[in-house]
Amino acid sequence: MKLDINNLPKNWVFEEAKRIYDKIGGKTPAKGYVLFETGYGPSGLPHIGTFGEVVRTSFVRHAFTLIAPEIPTKMFCVSDDIDGLRKVPDNVPQQEMVRANLGKPLTSVSDPFGTHESYGHHMNARLRGFLDGFGFQYEFISATDKYKSGAFDSTMLRVLEKYEDLMNLMLPTLGEERQATYSPFMPIDPESGIVIDKGVKGVNKAKGTVIYVDTNGVEKEIPVTGGNCKLQWKIDFGARWYSLGVDYEIYGKDHQPNERIYREVCRILGGIPPVNFTYEMFLSDSGEKISKSKGNGISVEEWLSYAPAESMALFMYQKPKTAKRLYFDVIPKAADEYLTFAASYPTQEEAAKFDNPAFHIHEGKVPAINFNLSYSLLLNLASACNPENDSVLWGFISKYQAGLTKENSPYLAKLVGNAINYYNDFIKKNKKYREATDAEKSALRELVTTLQNATEEQKNDGALLQNLVFQVGKNHGYEKNMRDWFLALYQILLGQDQGPRMGSFIALFGIESFVKLVEEKIK
Repeated sequence: MKLDINNLPKNWVFEEAKRIYDKIGGKTPAKGYVLFETGYGPSGLPHIGTFGEVVRTSFVRHAFTLIAPEIPTKMFCVSDDIDGLRKVPDNVPQQEMVRANLGKPLTSVSDPFGTHESYGHHMNARLRGFLDGFGFQYEFISATDKYKSGAFDSTMLRVLEKYEDLMNLMLPTLGEERQATYSPFMPIDPESGIVIDKGVKGVNKAKGTVIYVDTNGVEKEIPVTGGNCKLQWKIDFGARWYSLGVDYEIYGKDHQPNERIYREVCRILGGIPPVNFTYEMFLSDSGEKISKSKGNGISVEEWLSYAPAESMALFMYQKPKTAKRLYFDVIPKAADEYLTFAASYPTQEEAAKFDNPAFHIHEGKVPAINFNLSYSLLLNLASACNPENDSVLWGFISKYQAGLTKENSPYLAKLVGNAINYYNDFIKKNKKYREATDAEKSALRELVTTLQNATEEQKNDGALLQNLVFQVGKNHGYEKNMRDWFLALYQILLGQDQGPRMGSFIALFGIESFVKLVEEKIK
């Protein structure tokens, strides 16, 4: 499939793909492929923002293949694991052991989790484990390996060659004190293992070395090559673009003030800066920027405990230029919106499919949704029957939609388990039932009678049952404020202030079970 470059779908993914196409002039670059890159700082546990960069980059990469299928593409996930450990994250074990290694490259710090050869290797494995589980097509690159193997040597020598130009670029952006200590090179002291940030006295271009003072005040000289040095992060950003030939990179808004520097570094070294896309930051429940070290957001593992990965990908697809609150209460909405998009996909016109987020999440191979249940409905079913395991919910599901089983609907099976986890961790402890007033008891008794007299057609039709509930509310004075009627049902029957369409819930729960629930509350 190849799309018309002059008549592309109007969404951000294809807009980005078109920018890349224009950058390369519609031709395969000399290196033989278009390179999409995403960077990762493994100083703390991978969080959902890290996943967001990879999945968004993957969306754009797939869109590009639809515009120019004849041009090969690659995606590199680069870990800056040679960076010095600057602080101890709050959410890692063995804090004192980690603190004793401050200043050392992440791949030289012992793993506090005790599972890998270093802190950096552990964090890298955590990231790769999820990316592999989701099925991303990428090549993982360790900055430590890149520096130490010599693969980055030519770039280091190029930085040395352009030392004055790079210093002239950087010094005006720094304060007076930092100007006196700044160098593009950060030596890794062979004795202490510390990354030297402020001890560089100068360079020797002829010898290819950097002269620095170690933490004990001793002057030393080492080559800039062979992994003896790393680059300061702003220089490193642009140098990586130059070294790898990066064509596209996404990053957060916090990088925007430095984007000009990254791009100019790349140009000074002789490269062509990539197309960049800046996304808005995710916010915690209190409105703070999410931080790996604080652990104040949602981890990948936590989200997957409460909803399938597709819902997380959808959250990343939607409005990347808008700051979004990223906390546990966004999960049910994301899960239900994914179901809506996936269910509508088969019946859409071909042109409309390219604007459906499910198309981008599944790269055009959207799996069929063989059930008509929402995540919110499953949450409220759990709320009504307080299940110990998923067999309770499946008892209701199999009656509601004949033929559905865990085996023939694995996505629903996953969703049921997720909903039970979410209910147990977030809803159960916050349930607050209230007693019905006499007027409400009267209305509930009429609702019981109405449902018991429902026709066979009405019993399993959520829309028809909703009409019955609505009519009972009208009969009892709620006609002008029907919200109060449904709020009363949620508070009295489910112990919460919000809930599903009551008709759909009754159809799933079953009239007999619902009547028992009501009768227990109005004794």
